[in-house]
Amino acid sequence: MDAGKEAARGLNDIDDFLYREAHLRAAHRRVDEFTARTQGLTRGQKTDIERWYLDEQAYVARMVTDHIAARIGEMEAQHRMRLGRWLRGTLIGMAVITTALITTCVTVILAVSR
Repeated sequence: MDAGKEAARGLNDIDDFLYREAHLRAAHRRVDEFTARTQGLTRGQKTDIERWYLDEQAYVARMVTDHIAARIGEMEAQHRMRLGRWLRGTLIGMAVITTALITTCVTVILAVSR
């Protein structure tokens, strides 16, 4: 792998990490605000709620990420199929044009040489 690709992959990893950390901080903030407003909870209950909420957020984030990754895979497959059709059509068109031009050139050359 060349340095450019490795650097791009590293930047992608850093971006993903920062996004996850921001999401996790926001989730912590939301659950802290919720447990602070809820009266009568013991510290253990607050901890259980926080753990459950953060686990739920991680599960939802994984589901969303998996869905996005699957959709990207589908879109890439559709794009490859469309590109393949376009390339096939272009190749056929160029073959037809080349054949027509060669036929025209041969006809003109034979007509002039008579």
